Amino acid sequence: MKLGKKGKFFALAGMILLLVVTGYLNVYVNNKSNQTIQTSTITVSNFFETYRSDRTTMREQTVMYLDSVINSELSSAETIAQAQESKMEIVNSIETELKLESVIKALGFEDVVVSSSNENYNIILKSTTLNDEEVAKVLEVVTQQTGTEASNVIIIPVE
Repeated sequence: MKLGKKGKFFALAGMILLLVVTGYLNVYVNNKSNQTIQTSTITVSNFFETYRSDRTTMREQTVMYLDSVINSELSSAETIAQAQESKMEIVNSIETELKLESVIKALGFEDVVVSSSNENYNIILKSTTLNDEEVAKVLEVVTQQTGTEASNVIIIPVE
């Protein structure tokens, strides 16, 4: 059975979606089981370390998958181009998140992780509470650095 270009595209898109969902569920289930077993030992610093580690692992798995699509002799030129574009989007997200994390830390926060998708940004700060001035500073950094609207930014303090 031969697939046309559209069929290959949808097959690739479906595989990427399944990979991302599987990775997310894997991380979610592992975190749930770890939280159940080690509830008394979880600390805020572990949250930030675990989040970064899980994010890196998921991205590495996705990039490996995309590399296999790019290097496959069975992939069409269009599929390869789409995989390369997806890979570049991941690289751009990594750069943006790292830049935002560095600048926000420079504002005086002990730790921060940034998660982005499309034009939406989740900023998780190590802080018991945030005052209006701190929220405004973080929001200003994110909107200036990314060009996104303030309504697309969620700031979450974590104790």
